[in-house]
Amino acid sequence: MFKGYKLSKVDFDENFSHFKNVGQTIFNQQKRTVKKTLDEFFLSDKSLDASKIVNSWFPEIHANVFISHSHKDEDEVIALAGWLNEKFNIISFIDSCVWGYGNDLIQILDNQYSWMDEKNKIYYYNKVLVSTSHVHMMLSTALNTMIDKTECLIFYDTPNSIQSFENKDKTESPWIYSEIAFSETVRMNLPARLRSTITETRTFSSEGKLEVLEKGLKVKYDANTKHLKDIDTEHLVEWYNSGKFTKAEDALDKLYEITFPINEIIN
Repeated sequence: MFKGYKLSKVDFDENFSHFKNVGQTIFNQQKRTVKKTLDEFFLSDKSLDASKIVNSWFPEIHANVFISHSHKDEDEVIALAGWLNEKFNIISFIDSCVWGYGNDLIQILDNQYSWMDEKNKIYYYNKVLVSTSHVHMMLSTALNTMIDKTECLIFYDTPNSIQSFENKDKTESPWIYSEIAFSETVRMNLPARLRSTITETRTFSSEGKLEVLEKGLKVKYDANTKHLKDIDTEHLVEWYNSGKFTKAEDALDKLYEITFPINEIIN
């Protein structure tokens, strides 16, 4: 990852349906790449190969941008992905495309290993905890790997994702917490195309999603987003009007130019 942004809520007005349709195509393609079977992941002793599962989830997804968001904002984020693709040829990885599969994988494991009374659909509680913890760990690892692979992270900042509580920003999503926390510590990977263009006078610097049910347990995590650059609709409009781009990389370079001081040092 090279840059991270915190994007305020975007209003697409009358173009929302159009951009959502474009983004939905990307979203559906990504969902289809996620494997739906466990058959090839079992080792000779009938145990699961966790590393193979993690590595298989996103191998064919080549994205420029990772979008972190609340599931309640999924439609808006899909429209955002459509806008980025139509204007800049940017491919966005939409993290919610894998949340449902995480639940599906837990269900598959529980149906195979966790029955107490299959006829009455009763599971052993402790076995369900084990399967859930393993899947969440594998999914978190895969998402972090994807953040590291993509060049840019956009956190979609709305009241659905972060709320102020006792003068601190908090999130009730362990997945949002995990993604933001990882984006703060992930290595900064300067794109190769920029290494030869950055000079002494022009440098750049970088500045948990299974949602909790409406009723029931609520856990609040500190959501430290100070390392993410604040952007809003005005930045997107300026970016949109900055020219025509056929390559996603050129479009992202323009975004960095717009949002970061020209002489800011890489850190």
